[in-house]
Amino acid sequence: MTAPAPHGISGHVAGFVAALRSRGVPVGPSETVDAGQVLTVLDLLDREAVREGLACALLRRPTHRATFDSLFDLWFPVAVGQRSAEAPELPRTPDGRVDLPALREQLAELLATPDSGNQLELLAAQVVEQLGRYQSARGPSFSAYQALKDLAPQTLLARALAGLALPPDASERDAEIAQRLLRMRIAGFRATVEEETNRRVAEQIGRERVATYGVARQAEDADFLRASERELADLRRGTHRLARILASRLAVRRKRSRRGEIDLRKTLRASMSTGGVPIDLVQRKPRPGRPDLVLLCDISGSVAGFSGFTLLLVSALREQFSRVRIFAFVDRTDEVTDYFGPQTGLDDVLTRIFTESTVIDSDGHSDYGQAFTSFAHNFGDAVTSRTSLLVLGDGRTNYRNPQVDTLRGLVETAKHAHWLNPEPHNLWGTGDSAAPDYGAVIEMHECRSARQLTDVVSKLLPV
Repeated sequence: MTAPAPHGISGHVAGFVAALRSRGVPVGPSETVDAGQVLTVLDLLDREAVREGLACALLRRPTHRATFDSLFDLWFPVAVGQRSAEAPELPRTPDGRVDLPALREQLAELLATPDSGNQLELLAAQVVEQLGRYQSARGPSFSAYQALKDLAPQTLLARALAGLALPPDASERDAEIAQRLLRMRIAGFRATVEEETNRRVAEQIGRERVATYGVARQAEDADFLRASERELADLRRGTHRLARILASRLAVRRKRSRRGEIDLRKTLRASMSTGGVPIDLVQRKPRPGRPDLVLLCDISGSVAGFSGFTLLLVSALREQFSRVRIFAFVDRTDEVTDYFGPQTGLDDVLTRIFTESTVIDSDGHSDYGQAFTSFAHNFGDAVTSRTSLLVLGDGRTNYRNPQVDTLRGLVETAKHAHWLNPEPHNLWGTGDSAAPDYGAVIEMHECRSARQLTDVVSKLLPV
């Protein structure tokens, strides 16, 4: 069992705050103090009141709520140990085994019954105890997968819908609403089983270890190449917020750059009036004008999540540059700048790219060499001495000619050139990756998550 905090409730809250920070939720000292003050006026026996009070005190953005709830369930568990005293006994066969058909009927009935949340929670606890227990090297442990495998609550939709007893004159809309409600209840039951599993395992191996794998990551920390659909959707919804962060960082850099470099000659001349001591520094006036940005992006399936998010992010930053041109490729390059608009969704953009542009020439597999060659031949004038070139992709050429010299020519023409690679650095050069060859002619940066991408881009984009 997890040991109590060494400094009482205040130490417990401090540990909870540290866990939030470790999962990417920004919580400062002032929010921690607010959380302590909130607990002084709440009924500590009302767990949901404590949850909402701490959430109000500690969270800054609604996107942090899923991580907060998962950690709250570990640091403020609903119970300790087995909950058999309050939970109903599972139906059993004459030989003592759990009667799965009867249990499924019981679950379907509860799913169809309004206000059965507490009973579903207690049933989930029994399911974990009776069906999810297994023997591990450290002793008894629990598995949500094992608990749900035979029960299969996702298959009970039709049975629970029949138990709702909709009136004969119910419309199709009423049926759709009922189905949506039941799907939400089924998803909630599955989530309760997972929470109960994490609680029981945390009592054995410690909540810190369970938090490393059982708590939802922030979407900004998700690996682009392994992110789930939910995480990618959260990233897309947060594109404009990240664009505002980047724009503010670029504005600060632009403000500093307006000072220009120190003009040593004029500074020494001005120091004549102070006995040769350069008290007042004279700075050169920087050349006005914002740079051009050219984005060359691989949109093949292997890097689609990374490329799509970065395209939206750069598109939202258009006003920070005098001109932005976006080019996409799979095995051939075409310009897609006009496909992006202020309110255009990524799915619509990708649909237009694959149906209206010529990004696929032959077999639809990535061919960086041919993509660079077609770009240089058809759009070579897009890269000038004022251009900042940004290449997005993993550099995997499917063992085809990488055409490094073509890329070298583009890099030598551009004012700045950088490559953003979503693969881990230790995979560069493995298999069909030509990343080391390209890295010899263009500066390549690892960008595996939105947080890492934001940090890299804010330092690389010219002002």
